Amino acid sequence: MVTKEEIMKIAILSKLFVAEDEIDKLTEDMSQIISFADTINNAADEGVEFDNINNLSNAFREDEVVPSYDRERILANAKDSDDGCFLVKNIMK
Repeated sequence: MVTKEEIMKIAILSKLFVAEDEIDKLTEDMSQIISFADTINNAADEGVEFDNINNLSNAFREDEVVPSYDRERILANAKDSDDGCFLVKNIMK
């Protein structure tokens, strides 16, 4: 069970303001959340296989080198280039 003091400590650490009239409701809500998390943690999982429950297979393919366009031909369209790269104007000044 969560106490009011713990709620206030969490609020202070989180730099949140908690009104005095909200503390009881927050304490109750937090206790329910923690109780639910404990229920999930204590659920029986023996003999249950969770890996690949959707029968998915690896969607990746092997990397393979394929011919590309000629660099000089691509850079011929560039306004400015240097050392095989596009030069881009810096607009963040």
